[in-house]
Amino acid sequence: MPDRVFTEMQRDALQEIANLGMGQAATRLSGLLNAFIELSVPRVRVVAVSEAAHALREMTGIDGPVTAVRQGFRSEIKGEALVICRSGEIDELGALIGGPYAESTRDALTGQELIFDVANALSGACVSSMLDQLGRLPVFSQPGLLGEAIMLDEVFQPGMLAWDLALLVEVNFALEDQRFRAHLVMLMAEESIHYVSRAIDALLHSL
Repeated sequence: MPDRVFTEMQRDALQEIANLGMGQAATRLSGLLNAFIELSVPRVRVVAVSEAAHALREMTGIDGPVTAVRQGFRSEIKGEALVICRSGEIDELGALIGGPYAESTRDALTGQELIFDVANALSGACVSSMLDQLGRLPVFSQPGLLGEAIMLDEVFQPGMLAWDLALLVEVNFALEDQRFRAHLVMLMAEESIHYVSRAIDALLHSL
């Protein structure tokens, strides 16, 4: 089974690394939306890429249309960060956006702009924090829209990820007293998994 790639100690350490990264991302999202952010427990799984959509559907309960943004990152550890939201919930963000946006410009923000802002806040903070803890400095590609009102199977189209296996880390960010929920999914390339394993061992050894 792919999930046996990591020892129990390595998996626990990776989940704690993800916890810290997600905390950084939640802080940034809270500042953007001026709202309290509730976090789920990070879920870590090694999956066959061909089964990634099924695994994510099982983990998140999403079975309807979504809007998805992707952003690649690379170092010794490389992969893709995806931010996935149920399409019907994005419009709720318009009334919540704060921070750098003046009141007079809120109406002009489109749903696509809103999801890009959320994706930038989550992906940048979380990926940077996690890889920093693993002693790596990521370089990011430009984010891109995978689609609006598409199904999870369309998010993981053949050819999007040229790997057989991937390390999948998922967490969801919910706004207190709101329906909106964003799922941040990190997929690390098959050849990066042993780098992650070695980096975790080095981190544990240094404690």
